[in-house]
Amino acid sequence: MYQVIARKYRPQIFAELIGQEHVRTTLENAITQKRIAHGYIFSGQRGTGKTTVARILARCLNCVQGPTTTPCGVCSSCLEISAGNAPDVIEIDAASNRGINEMRELRENVRYQPVRDRYKVFIVDEAHQITSEAFNALLKTLEEPPEWAVFVLCTTEAHKIPTTIASRCQQFSFRSVDFAEIIQRMEEICGKEGIEADPEALSVLAQAGEGSVRDSLSALDQAIACCGMKLNAAEVRNLLGMFSLDSLGEVTRALAEQDSRGMLDLVMELERNGRNLQHFCRELARYFRNLLVTKVAGANTRLVAASEREHARLAEVAASFSEEDLTRYLALTLELFKDLQFSLQPRLHLEIGLLRLIQAGKLVPIEEALAGLGGGGSGTIPVRKTEPSPVRKTDPSQARKPVLQTGKPVAEAPRKALEESARKPPEESKATGQPWRERLHAALLELGMQFTADAVEHSEITESNNELRFVTPEEFSLAMNEKDILKVVHKVAGRPMRIKIALGVPKPAEITKTAAPQDDVAERALAHPEVRRFQETFPDAQVRVVRNLKD
Repeated sequence: MYQVIARKYRPQIFAELIGQEHVRTTLENAITQKRIAHGYIFSGQRGTGKTTVARILARCLNCVQGPTTTPCGVCSSCLEISAGNAPDVIEIDAASNRGINEMRELRENVRYQPVRDRYKVFIVDEAHQITSEAFNALLKTLEEPPEWAVFVLCTTEAHKIPTTIASRCQQFSFRSVDFAEIIQRMEEICGKEGIEADPEALSVLAQAGEGSVRDSLSALDQAIACCGMKLNAAEVRNLLGMFSLDSLGEVTRALAEQDSRGMLDLVMELERNGRNLQHFCRELARYFRNLLVTKVAGANTRLVAASEREHARLAEVAASFSEEDLTRYLALTLELFKDLQFSLQPRLHLEIGLLRLIQAGKLVPIEEALAGLGGGGSGTIPVRKTEPSPVRKTDPSQARKPVLQTGKPVAEAPRKALEESARKPPEESKATGQPWRERLHAALLELGMQFTADAVEHSEITESNNELRFVTPEEFSLAMNEKDILKVVHKVAGRPMRIKIALGVPKPAEITKTAAPQDDVAERALAHPEVRRFQETFPDAQVRVVRNLKD
């Protein structure tokens, strides 16, 4: 009778295990040092070897040459454990034996010594499905079992195991198997079975497994049944319902060319060929993720599970987009995939989602849009070109932009205009002086204390006998910290001064005078043509304070 590949080539010793070196090393050392625990929890993704390692552990403990890390494989214990009919190795499927009665029966069975072997090993698969009452019935037995009993709880959801159970067992977390190790394992099996498979076909099978060896080998078994003794990547993709990089590349081609019609034609072809639109969206999200990782980490990175040819293709496509673009496309695709899960009209949602990707590709960073206003040209905002563009590099000198009181960034040219218009000789500034409110407000902004600066701006400030008195509205009371105000006052005045803060209603005339400065400096700055053109472009923006940024 035919035996599937996943069972036929199941590891029988620790040396044949792949991808779980941390588990293998710990168990081998424990067996060698005779430090065998009475309870283990094996957790991790499906198909990573949890039950297989439990069987190998049982063989190591009950082999006639054991306990040993290399069981002979020919004694009755080794053969019966491999076949699954050993009398002293009891495997329990907790998915169907999850009640308290089954656990009571197991507890009674633990009391009796092994029939033949050295240890009585209980392997409980899908242990997270055991009920709370059943776990409570098993609790005392797990805490103080007889010396011949060993429990191995295998689960894919370790967080569902009660802490009272987990604290009495040694826990091992099984990791997803590396992409290259799965490829190597399938190459060995194909060589033994006489199967011809190109690297790209094996790459497709390994991608279908998503880190699970069993899933990858099951897909290999299915591909052999479909394609025969020679595996082709295109046929394997059609069999598994996966999309090639060429088909997914049609999306990036349409994005690079801003081809909305091409996106709609792509959806029509998917619908006509009966492809699952939700599955296509999931593959598209994975494709954008691989492009983004390739862009960040470079070609041939291990973070992307792909063959060499696919790595080269991903690097070529990723070079046509920036990291910002790929991040935006990935976020929109994930949002589209979530919508498709509950959509009654998946084609409509997919069409709209792909068109949103086209529109997102036309977006221009705010820095470029604002920089176009100060270039001395017509003042039109630049629009992204339709052809692919390389990654945009940010100029360090443009990293920090001046900010208006409203929090809106200004272009470089208007900022220079404000600086030049507001600049004046030191002797003139010293002769005329500035009101306390303006100088304290500027000093607070330089220190990054925006809320305190707003509070000072709305306060009435009077000076008498080397003392500053602040009358502040109640809504700004929390921002008027006496220590912060005193520190800034000493910095601005250049000498020790006393302060007094009171809550009240300032005179309206004082606030109006500061909020809308009418001095010559403000008039010259606001009359500058670049500033006026900026205000015409952004009519809602307000320049409330004009100051020299270099003071």
